[in-house]
Amino acid sequence: MSFYLQGKRILITGAGRGIGKRLAIGLAAKGAIVGLVARTKAEIDLTHLEIQHAGGVSLRLPGDVRELDRMIMAAERMRASFGGTDVLIAAAGVQGPIGLMHDADTRAWRETFETNVFGVMHACRAVLPEMVQRRAGKIIVVSGGGSLAPRPHFSAYAASKSAIVRFVETIATEYAEHNVQANCLAPGGTYTNMTDEILSAGEERAGWKEIEDARQVRMTGGVPLEKQLKLATFLASENSNHISGKLLRYDDDWKKLAQGSVSPELFTLRRVTKS
Repeated sequence: MSFYLQGKRILITGAGRGIGKRLAIGLAAKGAIVGLVARTKAEIDLTHLEIQHAGGVSLRLPGDVRELDRMIMAAERMRASFGGTDVLIAAAGVQGPIGLMHDADTRAWRETFETNVFGVMHACRAVLPEMVQRRAGKIIVVSGGGSLAPRPHFSAYAASKSAIVRFVETIATEYAEHNVQANCLAPGGTYTNMTDEILSAGEERAGWKEIEDARQVRMTGGVPLEKQLKLATFLASENSNHISGKLLRYDDDWKKLAQGSVSPELFTLRRVTKS
């Protein structure tokens, strides 16, 4: 199953490392024009270089998602350079404080929400006006551990990811009449700097299960890029125009949605059934 992305204009936050970088390089290889947003210029310079060497097209957009004006500026530069943004992928995120809640630094908690929640809102706020005007657009927000189940020792991260899941569900309904689709993508465990942060925290702060999972991810690399990229490509393509307000994991049988052969309630963000 292949989905057409040639010439799609995709703005990606968190494109300097981790999932954001992986998706940026992978989508550029499929013909997308990619705008790279990250706080650290050296990191997006490297992502840009890798895309350019592979024959892709990308634009460096240094900026902090916590600052609305920087995100609006990034969207304006996409319009000036490529005519606009067809797809937003909000992948910027921080892990926040690790440990028991009563030991947590409240400032670190607040900073986690500033990036993970307000950062997503700022990115959406920057691209939605043109999507509404064009009557077409896609928003893909990368979710994470804790959005569907409790995640002990990572309360700030889990709470922030749960918040963006409900935010995405809400804007999916809010902008349905404007032909804008919004979905969450759960990429699964992947080896990133967050993996190293967990291992550095140790079992006492992170918990034995998180340490074991992180060790496994470090050893194997985690979920293969191909599986994450297939889902991202589907959600960014015209084939997903009928999909909105969903939380899709890389290992869900999401291809049924592409075929239109399942109940529209499947993969809804609430994922709670009445008894």
